[in-house]
Amino acid sequence: MNRLLSLGLLLLWTTGCAQLAPRADFLRVIERPQVALVPQVKEMPPTDGFVQIHFSFASDASNRVPAILIEPANRSGRHPVVIVMHGTGGNKESMLPLCRKFAERGFIAVAMDARYHGARITYGQNLVQYNDAIVRAWHGSGEHPLYYDTVWDVMRLVDYLSTRADVDPARIGLMGISKGGIETYFAAAADPRIAVAVPCISVQSFRWALDNNSWHGRISTVQSAFDTITKDAGVTQPNAAFVQNFYDRVVPGIYSEFNGPEMLTLIAPRPLLVINGDSDVLTPLPGIMECTNVAHQVYAAKHAEDHFTAIIQKNTRHEVKPESEHAAIEWFVKWLKP
Repeated sequence: MNRLLSLGLLLLWTTGCAQLAPRADFLRVIERPQVALVPQVKEMPPTDGFVQIHFSFASDASNRVPAILIEPANRSGRHPVVIVMHGTGGNKESMLPLCRKFAERGFIAVAMDARYHGARITYGQNLVQYNDAIVRAWHGSGEHPLYYDTVWDVMRLVDYLSTRADVDPARIGLMGISKGGIETYFAAAADPRIAVAVPCISVQSFRWALDNNSWHGRISTVQSAFDTITKDAGVTQPNAAFVQNFYDRVVPGIYSEFNGPEMLTLIAPRPLLVINGDSDVLTPLPGIMECTNVAHQVYAAKHAEDHFTAIIQKNTRHEVKPESEHAAIEWFVKWLKP
């Protein structure tokens, strides 16, 4: 595919497909007016047989996304790509060790800064501006700094990568950790150009968490913003009903039409590997199982059982164990064939 797949074409692709209505609805939520990418690219001198390229591109009229690409030096032709997404408080540089592992296996590896992270914030303001933006979203700013705007940035990154002569646009994979994992399965659900997805310590049912008063772990990742919002609202003891109101304003649909099971369904039958911990308070196990059970059924119905696997790490909280990271790399090797 040598041309960009715009949001408009994605929406057209879903027209008439009732079972894919959540994709079109989600795209309408995250949509921003299209702008030219205007990429700025700087290639660094090769080191140890690898080239590191620093680049940025326009995501919308007021946001440029900084990113780093690593690939083996002196290559020709088109190659598969794995994009890796960091978690809350991380940045693209924190993902470079993982990028290097992918590059050593023959992939082009890319890491980008999420909204209000890394080079997209004022130095010394780690998470302050991120939480401030979430508060503004609660008050009606029109932004979606929690997950959704970064999903749009990922789609624009795919737009950019598809223009590069060294990239095979039919072999683009996406992997994310924690917050980046949520953005991974949302982006894969929204954008069929993402051929393989590996969301780590992230897949969950937000609805189950609300219904079972198990929302505290996930909310703790944006606790500063949530505390400010509850204070502004005059709420001293927030409950599940208030959290639902918070989600409605900040990430609309995340516990309903865009909940975990619904979004995983949209990825099928593309290869999907889910990695979670069985003791992670951010992603309670019953909610994980709700998602994976639905995914198993959908992949089976599409005769693609081997395209879906879930790794539930035993006695594991919010972390990706080395053996799980290795399994993720091998999953991309299997399906993207570097």
